[in-house]
Formats: sequence, structure tokens, C-alpha cells
Amino acid sequence: MHRPEQLKDLSVFASLAVLLVACSSATCSADDAASAAERGYRTLRTKAFLPNDFDDSVFKDLWKQWPEPDRSKAETATEKSRLRMIRDRYGLHQGPEDDSRLLGWVPTENGGHAMNCFACHGGAVDEKVIPGLANTELDLAALVRDVRATKLAKLKPLSHLDLAQLNLPLGGSRGTTNAVIFGVILDGIRNPDMSVDTSRDTRPHVHHFLDAPAWWNLKKKSRLYYDGFAPKNHRMLVQFTLIPKNDRETIYSWEDDFRDILAYIESIEPPKFPYEIDRKLAGRGQVVFENNCAECHGTYGDDWTYQERVVPIDDLGTDRVRFDAMTTDHRAHLSKSWMSRYGKDEVIPDPAGYIAPPLDGIWASAPYLHNGSVPTLWHLLHPEERPKVWRRKSTKFNREQVGFKIESFDSIPAEDRRTDEKREYVDTTKFGYSADGHDYPSRLSENEKVAVLEYLKTL
Repeated sequence: MHRPEQLKDLSVFASLAVLLVACSSATCSADDAASAAERGYRTLRTKAFLPNDFDDSVFKDLWKQWPEPDRSKAETATEKSRLRMIRDRYGLHQGPEDDSRLLGWVPTENGGHAMNCFACHGGAVDEKVIPGLANTELDLAALVRDVRATKLAKLKPLSHLDLAQLNLPLGGSRGTTNAVIFGVILDGIRNPDMSVDTSRDTRPHVHHFLDAPAWWNLKKKSRLYYDGFAPKNHRMLVQFTLIPKNDRETIYSWEDDFRDILAYIESIEPPKFPYEIDRKLAGRGQVVFENNCAECHGTYGDDWTYQERVVPIDDLGTDRVRFDAMTTDHRAHLSKSWMSRYGKDEVIPDPAGYIAPPLDGIWASAPYLHNGSVPTLWHLLHPEERPKVWRRKSTKFNREQVGFKIESFDSIPAEDRRTDEKREYVDTTKFGYSADGHDYPSRLSENEKVAVLEYLKTL
């Protein structure tokens, strides 16, 4: 599998969008943009915007919270093997520089570790780490719970996430988080000028869980989030650092950091499909795709097009919990804020539906739909075959169906419903997890679906 080349030759990824964000004068060059992107990546990997979640002593003892027989297996393992077991259990990855540091946490003083954006946006395919890909293996809920229990056993102070989890669900099925409500609360406790006001009522909180989008598609978009209600600018990226401890002056002081971070995100190229492709079949699939799918998802290649089309929610038919979870008041609050430049960058308080995303790198982006309810592209193209309940069979890539290798069930087995194992399952009958909708491929013949699947590997 090819890894992203953003660290080797960032200049080739510079685009007009990066230039506009990263540069302050008309004479800005591609080298300036590349430098901004390099700074953005370095900032994400080295600068803590949040307090420590745990230190080395806590991390190394997480296994002591595990049930048997896993606890005994960890106890008798070598330290190196035990650390690998800890990373695997919670879905944590090492950085692509092949060092020992976690990708999603920044090392701080005294052996501490503070969460960064890569916790959710640093994933892997076939165990190859791809910064900017959703981390579909993350089990944030189990991690924070076990961190809290380990700290209490060691008489260590609790952090913001340890306490937040007591009232706020952090994640559902593995790889999903309650990101929308995180944002509602963090944005809601800020006055327009970013001063903190914890007396503000941020309700309603409709807790639900989402799959993180791939970062490399952001360069084609002018708006953020699945419904496109928010403008794309560097200030919006500050949203998930808005805990009360970070006061207004602190947030303002980070503005250049987040300019660079946006430049980095927009420099990321999608990974290439690393296996054999039937180019003749893919060519036929391109014709079918452009006649049936391009109206919403755009065209690809050197002369690509992308309309950023919002598909009305009733036409799309996918799970609407994400759409309904944010009220007009939630969205409108942002229009008065420093983050939207006090409304100069348009905020849409009542979007019509979800944005049809670009499909660059779609082969690597399983699971599909915004809630991660569809395990492979084959299932996306065969709506009637989408499993009711499923879980990943292994972390190996499913080359034939393009996505996860899975096991299907009629329901979550009884023995797993009251343990951490329940988060290994995606139950599409549950609130917010419906796999219905996006049934447009039903109009295609089977031969056309086979060809389109092959074409999607080329994007």
C-alpha cells in the first residue's frame, strides 16, 4: 500500500485553496504554501491544544482494568507486546514516521499525552497508517473509562474527558464518536467573542454517533460537515479545543496555528489503490458512473468537477438523526461568532439535507454513509443486501467488496450485549445507525454495478 507523500514532497500538493488560506499577500508562492502545510502537520504532532488525558504510567497499566482472560494475557506478555495489545484494544496507531509516539496524542512534559485531531482522523488500511483517514478502530468510550479507573486506582487527578464521560456518551460502535454534540456544547458555551459563558443552555443534546470523513476531500469543498451548514475557514477548526480552560486570549493566539493546520489538511492527497485494477472494466464503469452518479459526486481526473450538491434529506433517505440533531438555534449561534468572522463567512441555519461528498480515495474510506452503517462499497451498491447487524471479521482489507471483511448477524449475540464487545457491532436497527437510503444504485444492472465498483478503485 502506498502511504501519503505529504511529508516527502508537500509542494506538489499546493493548490489555490492552500495559497489563499496560508498566504497573506498576492506574491505568495507554492513554497510558502508547502511550508505552511509542513508547519501544520508539525503543529498537530507536537503542540498540545488540550490538557493531558493520561501519562505513561497510566497508559502502561490500562490492562489492569481488562476482564479475564485478557488481563492475564497482558500480565504475562512482554512489555513491547503488552503495549501493542493496549494500542490494539482501543484502536490507537503509531505515527507514520515509524516512531514510538501515538499518532492521535501529543507527548507533553512529564510523560503526559494530550489528544489531537489524529485521534479520530488518523486511521489505517491493512495496518498501514494513513493520516487524514478516519480512525475506524478507535474505541474512545472504553479508553476514557479505563483511563479514569486507572487514575483513581493510582490516586491521580482526573482530566476533562474523564469527567465529561460521566454525563456525555463519547462513542458508540467502534470508530464512531458523538462529535456533533461535542461541537454543540463547546460552541454553545462561548459568547460571540469567544469568552466563556458556562451558564448558556446548549440543549437539546441528541446524542448520536458518526464516522469521521476523510480529510483529503476538504480541498474540493467550501463548506464543513455533512450538512454543509458551516463555512470552511481555519477558525472553524478551533471548535474542538473550546474547553473552558482555553480562554478567549488563548484561542486568539492559536489563529496562525490553525491557518497552517488547514493548509496541511488541504495538502493531503488520497491514497492510491494498492492492488491490481482491471482497467478495461474500470473504463466501462467510468461511463456508467458519469451517466448516473456524477451529477451529485462530480467527475474525476485532470479536469475534475465537483458541484458540492446538497441532496434533500427526504430524497436521499439516509438516517436523518444527524440532520435533526442540530437545531436552527444551534447553527445560528455560530453565525454570530468569531469563528464565522461574525457572519461574514456564511452560516446556513436550515440546510436542506446532506452534501454529496467527493469520492476521491473512496476505496479506503469504509465504512460508508455518514454513520458508518455500510461496511463495503459492494453493499453500498447493493442496498437490498446491506446487513442488519455486522462486525469486522479482521483488520484485513476486503479487496473483492472493497471495505471491511465482516460477519453478519440478525442481532447482537446476547453474551456480548452487556460487555465492551457490543461496540464491535454495528446494529442498523438502533437510533442513528440506519443503513437505509442512498438506493440510487438500484437502477443499475448487476454488470453495471460490477464495473462501477472497479472504477471507484481508481479514484
